[in-house]
Amino acid sequence: MLPPEHLDQPDEEPLLSDPDDDELYEHYRISVDPGQNLMRIDRFLTERLPNATRTKVQNAIDTESVKVNGNAVKASYKIKPRDMITVSLPHPPRETDILPENIPLNIVYEDDELLVLNKPAGMVVHPAYSNWSGTLVNALVYHFQNLPISRNGAIRPGLVHRIDKDTSGLMVIAKTEFAMTHLARQFFEHTIERTYNALVWGEPKEPAGTIRGHIGRSLRDRKVQAVFPDGSQGKHAVTHYRVLKPLHYVSLVECKLETGRTHQIRAHMQYLGHPLFNDATYGGDRILRGNSVGSYKSFVQNCFALIPRQALHAKSLGFEHPRTRQWLQFDSELPDDFRAALTKWENYLDKR
Repeated sequence: MLPPEHLDQPDEEPLLSDPDDDELYEHYRISVDPGQNLMRIDRFLTERLPNATRTKVQNAIDTESVKVNGNAVKASYKIKPRDMITVSLPHPPRETDILPENIPLNIVYEDDELLVLNKPAGMVVHPAYSNWSGTLVNALVYHFQNLPISRNGAIRPGLVHRIDKDTSGLMVIAKTEFAMTHLARQFFEHTIERTYNALVWGEPKEPAGTIRGHIGRSLRDRKVQAVFPDGSQGKHAVTHYRVLKPLHYVSLVECKLETGRTHQIRAHMQYLGHPLFNDATYGGDRILRGNSVGSYKSFVQNCFALIPRQALHAKSLGFEHPRTRQWLQFDSELPDDFRAALTKWENYLDKR
């Protein structure tokens, strides 16, 4: 076997307040030494990978998260010299106490393996720094026992992805290690379908299109993400968009994620020249279309008051069920604050 430095280690730490989906997992690529003796792959990986138990490796194999030369294998497969093994596993946890809290959850689907919930805007997904309580994780620990753990650096029961604090919408939560590993593979391979509704400033020139541009920490402000179209920084990111309703000053846009990067939609839409409405981080909390005076200014300020956050909602979610392999598809209604702001803009345009 190659020495440890030849294993592909997880990517660098993301923004602590907002990791992207890929960062919830550790990914390895192992090139088997030419002199390696035949050995079952489950035993090989248990001995080779840090913090990997036999059960964790078995779950990864069962969910096809372990591949040899590009093909899924069984636990009984015996590795051969020069085999190329790739592995995707949830990160191991650190010992951290999380206080269970009786916070109501809007669950739209649940079975023995997973649940899908509708997260309200304003709820932080996981505890961190100034948000140690009132988070989704605090609620999950209270309502569900023995949820699988993920993420290097914090305990995150059942989490296989996340959405921003001030973004509302659908999330899938794993209830078993098997489901977590299977869903982790789907997120890593970008086979999970996610669409968002966003209210953005202005009207895109094209009614539909694709935004391609690496996303990474801004070189000027590391609290936000920037787009690097030349690929010099950041990670590959792709967002497909479609204008659902143009309203001259603003537009209702559907965004479909092909990748899952930090602040991807928010950064990509700003790069396109159409920041999300009332997105303070990316410049959408000021008037970007129309005059900044008089009755129009008051109207926009009233709209800001109706939705005091970025106008972004995780509207639909589709994925393969880990056990049944059935495709599950979910859709959610726009929350009240988003709907109120959108209706106000519709009425304003009708009166022009």
